[in-house]
Amino acid sequence: MELNNKFIVTVAENQHLEFVPVILKEIEESAKERGTGIAKRSAAYLEEKINEGKAVMAFSDEGEWAGFCYIETWSNKEYVANSGLIVAKKFRKDGLAKAIKQKIFSYSREKYPNAKLFGLTTGLAVMKINSSLGYKPVTYSELTQDEVFWSGCKSCVNFEILNSKDRKNCLCTAMLYNPEENKSQENSNNIKSENDQKLFSKFKKIKTMLWKK
Repeated sequence: MELNNKFIVTVAENQHLEFVPVILKEIEESAKERGTGIAKRSAAYLEEKINEGKAVMAFSDEGEWAGFCYIETWSNKEYVANSGLIVAKKFRKDGLAKAIKQKIFSYSREKYPNAKLFGLTTGLAVMKINSSLGYKPVTYSELTQDEVFWSGCKSCVNFEILNSKDRKNCLCTAMLYNPEENKSQENSNNIKSENDQKLFSKFKKIKTMLWKK
């Protein structure tokens, strides 16, 4: 469970199943407002994710439902998607989307440390959040090729565009977090940090010697 000044973001549990109809309604209304496509999910599907411990939910400090996101795994858990991110309209300018994404990202990394995390989105705000977490824009060919995943796009209003382009691109931007690449980057940053510290220590030692003279 993670807390901030206004919200509680936690792994969803059985007692949270009652919020599924609210979530579905919010997702549908949000898609209409933005005029963008979205892969629709059934109540049974979201309930399954909650029962499996593969979803996070956010609540206001007064206990009001505020947001939701869930985990999907593809290609024998080689790929993981954090899907269905939604924030209640009244809470959309409070930084909650970022808090939910950070929570489900870290939760996904704990559950599937070797998996590549990916997402398809038309939302600029989500792209910015993903970038801050280490995601990079990629081509569709770098995502899972699991047919079950791509069949989920059939309920999107833009599916014909995707189909006409042989699944090579669409209106959504594909983003990928590769743990191996990020590990290499982290190691590189750590080496640079160690070298900087050694250089600073050497400089300090030389300065001390000169001062004594």
